[in-house]
Amino acid sequence: MSDKKAPKTASNLSDAQAAPMLAALGSEVRLRLFRQLIRAGSEGMSVTGLQRISGIPPSTLGHHVTALVSTGLVSQVRQGRELICRAEYVDIRQLSAFLLSECCADEACVPVVLAAKKRDMAGV
Repeated sequence: MSDKKAPKTASNLSDAQAAPMLAALGSEVRLRLFRQLIRAGSEGMSVTGLQRISGIPPSTLGHHVTALVSTGLVSQVRQGRELICRAEYVDIRQLSAFLLSECCADEACVPVVLAAKKRDMAGV
């Protein structure tokens, strides 16, 4: 029996769980909305605010937000008359861990993300 502990970034997602999340982010519009919600932080953003920033008609916006909510990447909470959308950071981290779980599995390497960060810090 191994004494190794699972890495903190280990993902519990299966391919079947990750696929719909990635599919939802496969739309350019949904990806922009999702990134805006990540940028908004834990407070999230009202649907009205998202509509104002994106310029997307309300019915179309509703369709895209619903697609993100159905995957668990975004949640919605009603606050008074506003519907607040929030990025679900736990699920985002799990999806990121899922994507990176096989990074360099077949060779010894420094993950590309870390290499890019080092280059940025060096001013290259």
